[in-house]
Amino acid sequence: MDYIVLRGATAKRLREEARKHNLSLEEYLLELLTQDMNPEDKAREYIKASEDLLVEASEELEKDNIRQAAEKVWGAVALTVKVYALLKDSKRISSHGELWEYKRRLETELGKWAGDAWARAVEMHVCFYEGWCNKEDVEKAVEAVSKLVNKVKQIIL
Repeated sequence: MDYIVLRGATAKRLREEARKHNLSLEEYLLELLTQDMNPEDKAREYIKASEDLLVEASEELEKDNIRQAAEKVWGAVALTVKVYALLKDSKRISSHGELWEYKRRLETELGKWAGDAWARAVEMHVCFYEGWCNKEDVEKAVEAVSKLVNKVKQIIL
């Protein structure tokens, strides 16, 4: 995995801008990098980022960084739902409410298991803030969200 370290005013500004847009730092940077891409290329970048986040989640689990792993799972599912909305309806999702709307569409299209994968990811988002989950919870979420990422990848690419 490649890493970039930013400190000081640049890092602070990036975090502030991401927060203003209700995005994680990774999502915000991805949005900046893909803003001039056509929807198909942007979708490929988002799916690749989702896959990378799941790999990072597994790496964090190996280091017993449960909360960080959990948040990577949430990021993967959020990006996957966003790319689905982008290619299905040319919609840029900008709120949690819209994520839930498109989660429901995925569940209708793919079946209950897609909603279950979403629910596991939401649990991971809560875990990041509350710290209630354990390694096994995150492993199950990685597995469920991986299945969803792969299925959406098949549908849209």
